[in-house]
Amino acid sequence: MGACESMNGHGIPARAGIGLRPPHYRQLLDELPDIGWLEVHSENYFCEGGQPLYFLDRLRRHYPVSLHGVGLSLGSTDALSREHLTNLARLIDRVEPALVSEHLSWSSVGGRFYNDLLPLPHSEQALAVVCRHINQAQEFLGRQILVENVSSYLQFAESNLPEWEFVAEVARRTGCGILLDVNNVYVSSVNHGFDAARYLRGIPTAHVREIHLAGHDHNGRCLIDTHGARVAEPVWALYREAVARFGRVPTLIEWDTDLPPLAVLVDEAAAADRILADTIMENRHALAA
Repeated sequence: MGACESMNGHGIPARAGIGLRPPHYRQLLDELPDIGWLEVHSENYFCEGGQPLYFLDRLRRHYPVSLHGVGLSLGSTDALSREHLTNLARLIDRVEPALVSEHLSWSSVGGRFYNDLLPLPHSEQALAVVCRHINQAQEFLGRQILVENVSSYLQFAESNLPEWEFVAEVARRTGCGILLDVNNVYVSSVNHGFDAARYLRGIPTAHVREIHLAGHDHNGRCLIDTHGARVAEPVWALYREAVARFGRVPTLIEWDTDLPPLAVLVDEAAAADRILADTIMENRHALAA
């Protein structure tokens, strides 16, 4: 597959990968397309056996894997679920992922869980809560985790920091890595009217360990992060700026709704690979000129 020629030092090549979804299990294993790596939603593999783990174990022999969580609720005022952390630790032991990530959001309160990744107010109080939970998760798992910026459709009156300063401060206080979702930056920048390029400049380069790309939709009033379409051209343009700033960072094509044929995901990953290669070459030429 040619995936291991340029590792980032943590087992994931500085190439584009795709999310592993059940309709593609068999075809991926039979064809082993030329993609850099795979990412799975951790919670879908907390089971003791069955088809998901069967295929993950076999694909793990051919591709580096990243675990991406959606249910830890790092920003909740509730305590972290010890059961959830135990299940995640067991999966980490089994899969030996190169990267483990979660969202900078909340999805539970009073013991009730929701299916949405809800945004946080960008305040000192929220910083204290989410940093405490990230530290607890990293201590329990015995490793660094990455946290991902989420898209949002409203802003809190309590926020007194720009989102990029909030994300950077979380990384500085906890030592966690940043999973920078470029589509989420673009969606929120349009919805809230901030400069997406300014966002990128506010993120510390040393902490960015992974990038996400996805498609979005417009509901007539704002952009919605749907993960159900090809990456939009303005997001590709912002991704070029991100690669110019952060270098060759492993990049994932996310697609979770209206899942297309595997060939479409492989094609999107190839487009990201070309940008990674072209942007780095342009930077080298600029330095040599």
